[in-house]
Amino acid sequence: MIPLKRRKTVPSPPGKGNAGNVKFPDIVIFLFEKRMGASRRAFLSRLSRSKGFLVEDSLCQAVTHIVSEKHSGEEVQAWLESQVTERGCGDTIHLLDITWFTESMREGCPVRIEDRHRLRVHEHSTHSAGNTMDSYACQRRTPLQHHNMVLTDALQLLSENAEFCENEGRSVAFKRASAVLKALPRPVRSLEDLRGLPCLGEHSRRVIKEILEDGVSSEVEATRQSEKYQAMKALTGIFGVGVKTAELWFREGVRRPTDLEALERSLNRAQAAGLLYYEDLSTPVTKVEADLVEGIVGEAVRAVLPGAQITLTGGVPQVRLGKQTGHDVDLLITHPEEGREEELLPKVIGWLEARDLLLYQKIHKNSYLEAKEWPARPSSNMDRFERCFTIFKLLLPHVAPQGNLQAPRTPEAQVGGTGESRGWKAVRVDLVVTPISQYAFALLGWTGSQLFERELRRWAGQEKGMSLSSHALFHSTRRQYLRATSEEDIFAHLGLEFIPPAERNA
Repeated sequence: MIPLKRRKTVPSPPGKGNAGNVKFPDIVIFLFEKRMGASRRAFLSRLSRSKGFLVEDSLCQAVTHIVSEKHSGEEVQAWLESQVTERGCGDTIHLLDITWFTESMREGCPVRIEDRHRLRVHEHSTHSAGNTMDSYACQRRTPLQHHNMVLTDALQLLSENAEFCENEGRSVAFKRASAVLKALPRPVRSLEDLRGLPCLGEHSRRVIKEILEDGVSSEVEATRQSEKYQAMKALTGIFGVGVKTAELWFREGVRRPTDLEALERSLNRAQAAGLLYYEDLSTPVTKVEADLVEGIVGEAVRAVLPGAQITLTGGVPQVRLGKQTGHDVDLLITHPEEGREEELLPKVIGWLEARDLLLYQKIHKNSYLEAKEWPARPSSNMDRFERCFTIFKLLLPHVAPQGNLQAPRTPEAQVGGTGESRGWKAVRVDLVVTPISQYAFALLGWTGSQLFERELRRWAGQEKGMSLSSHALFHSTRRQYLRATSEEDIFAHLGLEFIPPAERNA
């Protein structure tokens, strides 16, 4: 079994632990841990060194033999290719099964490598050539427009339904499978096209096979038409309502937002605002609308703190990801001088409220303190910046007086009706304030996509012994923070090729 939490191994200098006992200097072994487990790997490393073998704890130029347990040749080869920046492309290396290692330990010397010891890397036909793909979404480019929309839409619906059932593992598995299909350079025509690709489990393959053969998946269609899926999708679409609340309401017989009004259900302030402006908030936000919001907030920010910077990111429309519509607008605010951003947000909110531009707002204070984070505090996927979740009153462009972005205070601008009929639209806007020292990490974290960010954190922890958040990058073995002034710096720290935002649509 794979342990739930893997202990981090500390990379050692070449030959560490072999001083004065190296009998076979031409052979340098690397034990591939993933299914071996950290404890077993540590034991086998000690055994090997006691026999006079050189063992490296991390892949480096010196390694000549990679030994794996319970992995296919394709899996090890794919991993090795992802490490090409740390190793030359042309280096010769033996991919070996654990049997070669155990026989060598028993003999006290390296046994001759026979065919039965080698991990098989099957040659793919021309039809499936080029399907080798890195297993982490943060290692590959994923465009917004791709060749397998029907398949990815089906997998993403199943992922969403798994979230509604609070099955995070299954949800992430479908997302990873979908991300692989998005990154393919050609349409999938048969299951043969998927051979050698990572992250495609039996369930995902079954769904793909059915769609390829019948044009539709019975499981996907049954889920799409199910009462619970439709109800959960509608209820979680209400601002301020999460899966647990929606599930509770569903059990009470609530199926759609209008049921809440009929039942006179008690709602908190966020949920009440979400229900009141449900129609607007369910309508995609366009790039034009996002630009208008950015202009208004930018005016407010500059008015209360000259020199402050504002960036449209995260959420949607995710212009950095190439998307033109979505469900909200996220704005990242900072100042070139560390500390000047403190107490900025309440002033910005006050400026907006004085002009009747906010229908709802709630500020969350900054609770991040670097000195008390790693290693004393476990890392969290949620950041703790000062932020304000708002519902913005946005004057529609076609009725806005030229040069005036302020929403009207006229009697017609009342709650009720649609944006078209009242001249303004309710828009979700999240304002996030970050110190300049954390800005690069915040920009990366709030750009997305969600799976891409998750895979970055997984890569940092499992492959690099680091902890990544939207605040910082901490090197666990060195016990130090790695600083960055740009996203490129963070990718470099992680040993990854920089992937531009428009190709992070995992």
